[in-house]
Amino acid sequence: MSDLYCLAFFLQNSMQQTEINILNNKILIVMAKQGNIGVTSENIFPIIKKFLYSDHEIFLREIVSNAVDATQKLKTLSSVGEFKGELGDQTIHIKVDEKAGTLTVSDRGIGMTAEEIDKYINQIAFSGAEEFVEKYKNDAAAIIGHFGLGFYSTFMVSKKVEIVTKSYKEGAVPMKWSCEGNPEYTTEETKKDDFGTDIILYIDDDNKEFLQKDKISGLLKKYCRFLPIPIAFGKKQEWKDGKYVDTEEDNIINDTKPAWVRKPSELTDEDYKKFYQELYPMTEEPLFWIHLNVDYPFNLTGILYFPRIKNNLDLNRNKIQLYSNQVFVTDSVEGIVPEFLTLLHGVLDSPDIPLNVSRSYLQSDQNVKKISNHITKKVADRLEEIYKNDRPQFEEKWNSLKLFIEYGMLTDEKFYERAAKFALLKDVDGKYYTFEEYKTLVKENQTDKDKNLIYLYTNSTEEQYSYIQAAKDKGYNVLTMDGQLDVHIVGQLEQKFEKTQFVRVDSDTIDNIIRKSDAEKVTLEENQKSALQEVFKSQVPKVEKAEFYVTFEALGATANPVMLTQSEYMRRMREMSAMQPGMSFYGEMPDSYNLVLNTDHDLVKKVLTDEEQACAGELTPVESDIKGWEARQSDLQKKQEKKKEEEITAEEKEDLENTNKKLDELREQRKKILTEYASSNNLVHELIDLALLSNGMLKGEPLSRFIKRSIQMIG
Repeated sequence: MSDLYCLAFFLQNSMQQTEINILNNKILIVMAKQGNIGVTSENIFPIIKKFLYSDHEIFLREIVSNAVDATQKLKTLSSVGEFKGELGDQTIHIKVDEKAGTLTVSDRGIGMTAEEIDKYINQIAFSGAEEFVEKYKNDAAAIIGHFGLGFYSTFMVSKKVEIVTKSYKEGAVPMKWSCEGNPEYTTEETKKDDFGTDIILYIDDDNKEFLQKDKISGLLKKYCRFLPIPIAFGKKQEWKDGKYVDTEEDNIINDTKPAWVRKPSELTDEDYKKFYQELYPMTEEPLFWIHLNVDYPFNLTGILYFPRIKNNLDLNRNKIQLYSNQVFVTDSVEGIVPEFLTLLHGVLDSPDIPLNVSRSYLQSDQNVKKISNHITKKVADRLEEIYKNDRPQFEEKWNSLKLFIEYGMLTDEKFYERAAKFALLKDVDGKYYTFEEYKTLVKENQTDKDKNLIYLYTNSTEEQYSYIQAAKDKGYNVLTMDGQLDVHIVGQLEQKFEKTQFVRVDSDTIDNIIRKSDAEKVTLEENQKSALQEVFKSQVPKVEKAEFYVTFEALGATANPVMLTQSEYMRRMREMSAMQPGMSFYGEMPDSYNLVLNTDHDLVKKVLTDEEQACAGELTPVESDIKGWEARQSDLQKKQEKKKEEEITAEEKEDLENTNKKLDELREQRKKILTEYASSNNLVHELIDLALLSNGMLKGEPLSRFIKRSIQMIG
């Protein structure tokens, strides 16, 4: 149920003799006429206070907006010849009298007669602005109000409200309306020299903060800094006799003609940059901007800036300010623009965006969808225009544009279709390519034996330098994918591109990543593999949340003797889990690394030869016993497999348990022999540390030991 219908529901239940209807997005309340505000229950004002607005500070925006409307109405009447007097100074004045406990908003606008007070004030939610717009719809586009409830927001902070008003109409009698936050009011003639309206709020004890000048100044800056009518709050000050003193000049707090309401032809680049600094002081200059000015099929103006974003996705969101006819509404615009566009900064202004009674939240509406689609199109047009007209500039700014464009591609399919033409891939040499350009570059050389096109990438050119060089030595190209969203964009591109895989360059040996033919066969016997696995695994330093497995590859005599690789799938899942809470399972799993031994390399062969010579005396009888007990284990298991559980005797079960226990003891003995050998073998430690070092994983004490050992081995 919308907020508007919720309010109607509460009003209906509070006013037993009052008819309430929702018509054209407005609450119509048919009320009595004899000195009451059309209600028979005392609960109307508490309900208004509780349900009308979510934030009490909104009252100031509402009554200042009403003052602007009244002033704009008079200007409209003057322009069509229905008001022939002098407009004069139309500045709206706001005054705080802390001693009297009042806040006053004064305008020199259209004013009201007694009949109009009865019509527009005493009938809650009968919107004068809406009636006026309908009558003067060709000349009154700048009228703000639509619901007629804004005035009553004053009772959220006031124990009493007075209206002193005089209509612009010739011979009009000044009137004073007064109400103390209940259905009773008084209306009487008063004295007022000039047309216009004063709204006088007697602030209640719970809201004394709204009598503080700094508080009001902050709210005016937040909500009213770009209103189209000058707003004066206090006087300008100057430094005199060691202190600031008021001058005679009004302190105008707003810019009545901000950049977005002016024509692009009137603005220079410096004007746009200056306005950006007004919105976001102490920030870097924007990359560029888009000036929106649409009058069909909806009204929309604004300026959207592309900020310099390299990371910290969340910190750069929600910087677009939404206005309605220059009245600030919100800076949470997810309902107006697609999610990825919330990374942009700037201003949107549209009277066609429907708002609820408090103007604070968006309602579902077709105009919103049209506006959203239009903004997406304009953003894509602007990016494509820069790419086509000045590609060097586009490449220069790519690091700042990348996060924004990738975010759009991931979250908006239509934007992806446009962005695929100008999105760039950057390689480790700093060269840029479109998707099509890069495919053409690598297709011939980086297609594997199964016809898959392999895109190699790195997320750290320094830590993965040796892997990058190994790829380059094969004539392959390596992309740099080190952005906050790259792990996600890689997954998307794999789905979009036919028979294409993205593989980080350190996820396996380069020959395995781009397999051109069947792998060379490793010629080691099983007992040799087992011995080498124990020798190397036992000496890998303990790394928090990491597991290491020793594997074998025949990589050729010139390839590295030992390499450290990591599964592309598991690593990618872990990286994605860091940004997606629903994948936290992967984040809790340890990193899994393969310590790949190149069995063709002389140093690995030397370790194996040395191990066999050094350990043969101790290992031969142990391994012989292991083989014998393994044969007995296999025989016992086969016999028991042929029997049901209840048919296996206790003696048979005990025999198998003892056999398993003996095997565990022998294997532990074998492990101890190999571990003791490996612990004193500097070459084993050196090879492991070199593999860790090339992967950026050798740190602290292990790194210090490596340096000392290397010096000793060189000496």
